[in-house]
Amino acid sequence: MKRNTVKQIMLGLAMSALVAGGMPLAAAQTAAGTDAQTAQPGATGTAKPTKAERKAARKQARAKKNAELKKLEDAGYQPSRDDPNYPSDLQKAQKKAGIGTGASQ
Repeated sequence: MKRNTVKQIMLGLAMSALVAGGMPLAAAQTAAGTDAQTAQPGATGTAKPTKAERKAARKQARAKKNAELKKLEDAGYQPSRDDPNYPSDLQKAQKKAGIGTGASQ
C-alpha cells in the first residue's frame, strides 16, 4: 500500500514538472507597462507566420536568388557547364559582378 502511494506521488510530481516546463515564460514589459510585442508597429500576437506570409517570403527569396544568378551569368559564369575550375570560375564571376564571396571560402 505504501509503495503504491509513493509511486502515485512521484508520478504526480513528474506530471506537474512536465506541465510547468511546457508553460510559456512571462514576456518582458517596457517601462510604460505595455507588452514588448505590442510596442512594435505591425506586430501580431502570433509567432508563426501565416501561409500567405510564408508564400510571399519564398517568392521574394526566389526572386533575389534568380537576380543574383542572372548577374553571375552576365559576368561570365555558366552553371550548366561541367567545369574542372568550378570554384575559381564562380569566384571570378562574383568578383566581377560585385556580389559577396560564396560559402566555398
